[in-house]
Amino acid sequence: MFQQERTEENRRGFWVVLLTLSTIPLLMVLGNSMLIPVLPAIRSELNISQLQVSLLITLFSIPAGVVIPISGILSDRFGRKKVIIPSLLLYGAGGVLAGFASTAGSYMTMLAGRILQGIGAAGTAPIAMALVSDLYRGEKRSKALGILEASNGMGKVLSPILGALLALIVWYAVYFAFPVLIVPAAAALWIFVKEPERTYQVPPIAQYRKHLKKIWKRQGKWLLVAFLAGAVTLFILFGVLFYLSDILEAKYRVDGILKGLILAIPLLAMSSTSYWTGGHIRQKTRRMRFFISGGLFAISLAMAVIPFFTNTYVLLGLLVLIGIGSGLVLPSLNTLITSAVGADERGIVTSLYGSVRFLGVAIGPPIFGVLENQRLLLFLGASALAALSGVLALKTIRQTGLLRGKGGQTRVLLRKRGLQPT
Repeated sequence: MFQQERTEENRRGFWVVLLTLSTIPLLMVLGNSMLIPVLPAIRSELNISQLQVSLLITLFSIPAGVVIPISGILSDRFGRKKVIIPSLLLYGAGGVLAGFASTAGSYMTMLAGRILQGIGAAGTAPIAMALVSDLYRGEKRSKALGILEASNGMGKVLSPILGALLALIVWYAVYFAFPVLIVPAAAALWIFVKEPERTYQVPPIAQYRKHLKKIWKRQGKWLLVAFLAGAVTLFILFGVLFYLSDILEAKYRVDGILKGLILAIPLLAMSSTSYWTGGHIRQKTRRMRFFISGGLFAISLAMAVIPFFTNTYVLLGLLVLIGIGSGLVLPSLNTLITSAVGADERGIVTSLYGSVRFLGVAIGPPIFGVLENQRLLLFLGASALAALSGVLALKTIRQTGLLRGKGGQTRVLLRKRGLQPT
């Protein structure tokens, strides 16, 4: 009986911790996705170009991508929570700055606020992913990472709707939503999540380069492909959302909540698929490889077909296919990357992965904006990129062997039957 009560208590504790950690990727996603339905209004209110408005996404994502590895090193040395909580607060402060800049009509100050938000975002979701991997092993880790990716996807689903709703009050209300949401999340993280005791010795800063060289020497080929797959998936996803937001308003005269709901459809498909994927990969390398390559091929197919159809329902169906493909790729990559390195390297490696994800998000909107009148080049080029990434994933994600390094160094390589938890 006591054992049953303890098991139930552990289960409740698992979900409390996981729900708290799941708010972090959800909030990070709001940084870009909540802004997407409001971009045409910002362009109109400030009288700026399509390229200038796309910089509100890009200048959030590039600083995040650059700073993420630094956040990873700091989290390895000082602890995950000590990086995540200040980062969340900085993220909220950037939103306040961008909000006040909007009321004054200052585009440049608004960009400064977005840069500040990007720096803050660097220490949120990627470090939360490393913390989840520190807390759980085996199937629990796969499930937890799948839920984190589903939360990321759910944030993408809710954010365009939330952005459209807030824009009904005033277009710059989205910026002031950040501090309101972030402070309770930071408090919950401080109270409910207990960081595990460090069981490895933190190396001096100079040794990080050595560790990274060892990682790239042993596993560099498939890690580069995994990073490419993550970047390409998010480049296409955010590029398509930016493109869709613009044509819904310009071509179909759809705005407000209806536009937010339409933008949410492919993201709901992604979130649902992410949750399902997290529960089915179970540390099995072959299954992850199949999901990654299959998801990329699905994205490639949808992008290749989109330029030849104008029917709204067909386009929505193809966008749902992109969402499903993304939901197969991203949770599989999360588990693959976090399970393939030792505990003391996990922060820096997941941070590098987070960097390339952010860079994918950063370049998507401006490229789709610049090439919006060259549909064939844009969509067929993106299709070829996704297909190439899928082929590379099939060729490089294979079994090798198990390493047992000292002091938390890389201990896991891909094996034929699955991954060994660290």
